[in-house]
Amino acid sequence: MRTAEQLRYLILAAQREGNRQLTAMLSEIGVTPAQSEALRIIADHGPLALRELGDMLVCDTGTSPSRIVDRLVAADLVERTTSEHDRRQVRLRLTTRGRDTALRVVEIENQLYDLLDQASEGTDIGALIRFLHGFTRRSPAGLALANRRAAEEGQTT
Repeated sequence: MRTAEQLRYLILAAQREGNRQLTAMLSEIGVTPAQSEALRIIADHGPLALRELGDMLVCDTGTSPSRIVDRLVAADLVERTTSEHDRRQVRLRLTTRGRDTALRVVEIENQLYDLLDQASEGTDIGALIRFLHGFTRRSPAGLALANRRAAEEGQTT
């Protein structure tokens, strides 16, 4: 097996295993990985327009941001409000229940990150991260992650 082929399948296997574990952990609070990602983005950067949320979602490209939001609204985790500046624009914000759920999502994500930290002990993760950034830089998911990181940097400066 070529090195590139092995790398391709190891990335795919790691993504599937991480998603399997995250799905199992999130099932305790009744949300999917895509829903948890949307909750976290709204919690960290909201209120947001649907387009702004979509620009930061890294989850499966087959999942529509509007469908994710519809399910979160139906579960009373997110509410749609009219923008103060433009009545035509709808803003997404967390409900009280949504804020509580987003906090639980953070706890669950930290459990997953602890597992990843343990699995990566003694490994040059910096090199792997640089490679993955370079590989995904121009992809839709890579751009979404870059948008999210830029929004976080904008909040801290």
